[in-house]
Amino acid sequence: MQPHPNVQAVQRALDEAGARNGSGEASLVRLLPDAVHTAAAAAEALGVAVGAIANSLIFDADDAPLLVLTSGAHRVDTAGLAATLGVTHLRRATPEFVKRHTGQVIGGVAPVGHPAPLRTVVDTALAGYDEVWAAGGVPRAVFPTTYAELLRITTGTPAEVA
Repeated sequence: MQPHPNVQAVQRALDEAGARNGSGEASLVRLLPDAVHTAAAAAEALGVAVGAIANSLIFDADDAPLLVLTSGAHRVDTAGLAATLGVTHLRRATPEFVKRHTGQVIGGVAPVGHPAPLRTVVDTALAGYDEVWAAGGVPRAVFPTTYAELLRITTGTPAEVA
């Protein structure tokens, strides 16, 4: 069976970027037996700390998409992040906004594989893990990588987001 087109797009983006996991091997998207819609569920399914899950959250930042890759161990401080970024209005995006800008659905949004590059912020808390796991384009797809690789492959900006 052919993987979902979103999973294919994510794997293609990872391959094109030469993305690596915590062992220095190529990052490969893995399909889990069931969908994991929360960081806690993903961590349990993978047998890792919840903080090692890189949640991909899309925000509406003054009507433009902002991807925040945050550690699953905490929540984004939207007021603080808005001030850091110089954004007037920063709010969680609607499912329609997310789909329009990423081509993916909430719960499966990957850091890469979108129709166009997104402004991205990467939570510095993820640097505390040798390997982190991110969504792979659908709610049951994940891939291993590192904090440094997330910064590189997304051209993201490091920031404290909690």
